[in-house]
Amino acid sequence: MTSRPLIFTDIDGTLLDHFDYSFNHAIDVIEALNERHIPIIANTSKTFAEMEKLQQTIGINSPFISENGAVIYIPIGYFDEQPKDTVTQGYYWVKEFCPPRQHWLELLAQQAVEFEDEYVGFSSFSVEELCEVTDLAPDKARLALVRHYSEPLLWKGDNARKQEFIAHMTSLGAHMLQGGRFLHIGGESDKGKAMNWLAQVYANQYQTPVTTIALGDSGNDSAMLEAADIAIQIKSPTHDFPVLRKKQTIKSQECGPKGWAECITATLLTPSLATSSTSASLTGA
Repeated sequence: MTSRPLIFTDIDGTLLDHFDYSFNHAIDVIEALNERHIPIIANTSKTFAEMEKLQQTIGINSPFISENGAVIYIPIGYFDEQPKDTVTQGYYWVKEFCPPRQHWLELLAQQAVEFEDEYVGFSSFSVEELCEVTDLAPDKARLALVRHYSEPLLWKGDNARKQEFIAHMTSLGAHMLQGGRFLHIGGESDKGKAMNWLAQVYANQYQTPVTTIALGDSGNDSAMLEAADIAIQIKSPTHDFPVLRKKQTIKSQECGPKGWAECITATLLTPSLATSSTSASLTGA
């Protein structure tokens, strides 16, 4: 590429397997990207606590976008200069895009009484209950519950009522996103806006154009995929590819981290494979 590539990736169901949360099938590709100094930037619904631990496990030290575009954490010193509009929190420069979680909890409690029996929020889950719903290990479930900007909801009602609920909360200023398992309520932020902001920071720091490559598997990745220069949809074992407005997207043949590795290899590490019959397919969305 004539510009510098930036990889923005969803985590659950994309870089991590939907069922066992493993990234083993992507390890070789991750190492190849690290050797080439190509940033792997998580853009996820996961929390700060989850991502800080996961970054260490995966072996990456890039900035990451948390809670569906609500906030960006940049390790202090990662760039030569602290980006504008960021504040220092602990070991990070932080860019916030929306109000805190408590605002959304109060909105639900005060304005969504008629729907209260049709969903369960993260704030009501115990560690054990979240483990049962997600198959997370207790230590990982404990980190998942520590949220700062959004509230994931497990919807129990039918789809018609869910659409009514989404419309109602949207009319009150909430931004609703359906992920792989949970319906997320948060502010008017999304993965695409956060990605664009951070990509511009990289471009300013590099003093060169950048190319954004985004990978995701579910509806809450759509804003990121729509905004990316190269959009890669990862096959899910639980649902169809979400429909995007983009004319062309790359769609993996494998699920989760296998598909992630397949597509990064085909489109970035060995571009000559992109037209191979065994590689990811470029299709109309």
